[in-house]
Amino acid sequence: MRHFGHIAPEVRERLFHQEPCEFTADSPARLLSAALGATLYSPATRPRLADDVLKQGRTGVVSMVLCLEDSIDDADVPAGEDNLVRQFAELDARAGEEPPLLFIRVRTPDQIPDLVRRLGPTARLLSGFVLPKFTGERGMPFLEALTEAEKESGRRLFAMPVLESTELIYRESRGETLDGIMRAVGKYRERVLALRLGVTDFCSSYGLRRAPDMTAYDVQIVASVIADVVNVLGRADGTGFTVTGPVWEYFRVPERVFKPQLRQSPFLEVRAVELREKLIEHAMDGLLREISLDQANGLLGKTCIHPSHVMPVHALSVVSHEEFSDAQDILRPERGGGGVLRSAYTNKMNEVKPHRAWAERTLLRAEVFGVAGEDVGFVELLAAGITG
Repeated sequence: MRHFGHIAPEVRERLFHQEPCEFTADSPARLLSAALGATLYSPATRPRLADDVLKQGRTGVVSMVLCLEDSIDDADVPAGEDNLVRQFAELDARAGEEPPLLFIRVRTPDQIPDLVRRLGPTARLLSGFVLPKFTGERGMPFLEALTEAEKESGRRLFAMPVLESTELIYRESRGETLDGIMRAVGKYRERVLALRLGVTDFCSSYGLRRAPDMTAYDVQIVASVIADVVNVLGRADGTGFTVTGPVWEYFRVPERVFKPQLRQSPFLEVRAVELREKLIEHAMDGLLREISLDQANGLLGKTCIHPSHVMPVHALSVVSHEEFSDAQDILRPERGGGGVLRSAYTNKMNEVKPHRAWAERTLLRAEVFGVAGEDVGFVELLAAGITG
């Protein structure tokens, strides 16, 4: 699979200076953690789940979570588990199509080895598990269960803990909770693919819900948690993990209070005025702003609950030609001693030592999402991704 693999090769060749790389579920963890992109959630109870999974894969989705937790009623959990076993068998029988990376969001640790046993040979299609309300204390049994299931199945299985507990948002317990999480995921570093932020649960602790014209970063109590999570768990010194962006809840705006957040000129330049109007109508201008703020705050990828959110995440994840040029210049072997240089675009200073970690992350993102052509912008990438 590859990002933008659903669009025609000749279109990719026109849009990209460097095309996204191909990868599989067996690719190195460092590559997969960056490649997750927009991870689409789906309730595990959907009767045509196998069809849904393959359909989303054809439209550019590369990672999905099949949820047995908050998205379904408590009473439906056994039926959801049974349905997953049936749907994985159907996916396995349709060997001609490669599904996206698949993860199961569980409720309890014992579900992990139980589901892997019940899946049998079809567990080869499973990339791992999403672990809810993760703290150091509650998370260890999940990680131990994952290790057990991995040994029994002979398959590499990843964990994606969700950071969403009240202990994490409450100020008096946040530091201790972050330390506990770091100890737990540090012990199982090779199995932790990414850490996911559960911002809806954070808001719930205070009876809050952000409006469609506001981002998670406008809700200060939520922004403070994101900052502390990145501070402790997202460092670029080799101790950090990929931290993914929070879910965007909206896909249509009933009434708009503030002006749209999308400038007209980028859309006029490529004759995509109708696309801009559609994005505004479906609350995508707020989503686009939040994705940009995610990246500015050290997050990569995003939890998504609607297919229309996928392409905006992927289009904004493509590395611009200017970013790529700067990153390459900074990482040239002859720059190993440091120093300052003017960018090739002659519009900024590149300081080799302070910008090195940024450059390394940028080239990793360039590998999985590609590098846009010199004159290709976000609007063209999004339009191509949507139309296929």
